Amino acid sequence: MKSYQTALVTSLLFGSLSACQTKIEIPAKNDIAVQLQQTALGSTLGYDIVESLTVEVGPRLAGSPKDAIAVDWAMKKLTSLGFDKVYKEPVQVPIWERGEAKAKIVSPVEQPLVITALGGSVATPEGGLKAQIARFDSLAALQSANPVDVKGKIAFIDQKTERHITGEGYGKSVGGRSKGAVVAAQKGAVAVVIRSIGTDHDRMAHTGVMRYQEDTPKIPAAAMSNPDADLVYAMLKRDPNAVLELHLTPKDLGFNTSYNVIAEVTGSSKPNEIVLIGAHLDSWDEGTGAIDDGAGVAIVTAAAKHIQDLPQKPARTVRVVLYAAEEVGLVGGKAYAKAHKDELALHYIAAESDFGAGPIYQIDTRVNDAVFTQVKDAISPMLLNGVALGNNLASGGPDVSMLPALGVPVASLRQDGHDYFDYHHTPNDTLDKIDPKALAQNVAAYAQFAYIMANANVTLRPIVVDSKH
Repeated sequence: MKSYQTALVTSLLFGSLSACQTKIEIPAKNDIAVQLQQTALGSTLGYDIVESLTVEVGPRLAGSPKDAIAVDWAMKKLTSLGFDKVYKEPVQVPIWERGEAKAKIVSPVEQPLVITALGGSVATPEGGLKAQIARFDSLAALQSANPVDVKGKIAFIDQKTERHITGEGYGKSVGGRSKGAVVAAQKGAVAVVIRSIGTDHDRMAHTGVMRYQEDTPKIPAAAMSNPDADLVYAMLKRDPNAVLELHLTPKDLGFNTSYNVIAEVTGSSKPNEIVLIGAHLDSWDEGTGAIDDGAGVAIVTAAAKHIQDLPQKPARTVRVVLYAAEEVGLVGGKAYAKAHKDELALHYIAAESDFGAGPIYQIDTRVNDAVFTQVKDAISPMLLNGVALGNNLASGGPDVSMLPALGVPVASLRQDGHDYFDYHHTPNDTLDKIDPKALAQNVAAYAQFAYIMANANVTLRPIVVDSKH
């Protein structure tokens, strides 16, 4: 194969040369990493996989019958792709059934609202409930409120989610979803409704998991679409005593057994050492789980398949983990860490794809600071794929986020998420939101990363875990 001593950075979404026309030196020894990039960019495998998952399975809420179908799909798909090993590991997951969700303003003017129950919510009393609305522009504002102003009312957390390429706006507003019911109940509220944690203007509500606290009453929790949140705010300006009627019928059905589904490309000389690339198999039940996280399933599976098909396997084993029940609390990720605690010392590095299908623009790591420069040199072929070499403050992704505290190095392959929260956890999370070229660029990035790490001769440990990152 020809030696790639120099190359031009390309615009991968459109196949044209980058405006910067930057020359990048790539050592000849990384020819295979460059070949993997070209193979992945020219392949439709990633898109074929996510299309199969969304069409043949669709929504797959943890613990539901569709979750079991998804596990069966994954086992068959990974086996058909010819991985050296395909197996599954049991995970106990909660079963929650959404039921119906209805809401309307009943005074001063009747107005129907688009809402959805938050994952894990209890139902309203039979026949629903009616109460005045107490609006707060953030969770912090509700936390500092006088209980007299909340008692007997429906707390309305009206915080807008900021749009960022990194998705950082989500972190600023998601506390209202996860903690709002507890704080509202402590103040005496009869229910909590939040503005959807989303950046869209569609009349679709965004679901997502919420939490209760044992010493606090459980109150119903829902999210309303962003346009409806605007409507409620405008109504409250006209009448601070506006009344909301809420009907939710979700059910807690106990627990079920799901599975982490795993496939491996067995290493040629260090088969006991592992490079983990993961995604989560479950999804919310509103859309078809295309960007969250069908795309991730497709990206890591296709990346590993391209490595599997190389004439010579890499030194270390590349392990694909399709995690169970991420959406309801990283259940599969926690179960994996517990089940594999005795071999975590053999995990060389881990990364997870769980942020849609936007192009990857940067890779960050969490490795020993003393070897960070060496790691950047090793992964420099990723520059050819439009991926900048970033910082050493990565978390790795949701299901691997607990691994750094257990000593495992991680990497975060940063995707362009400027529109991710337009669709996240809504009926709009469907296959048409995925750009096949951007998805192929993701596959190329993960294939390069996993292959290079599986052959690297750098000692990545020990790592320092900073709780701020």
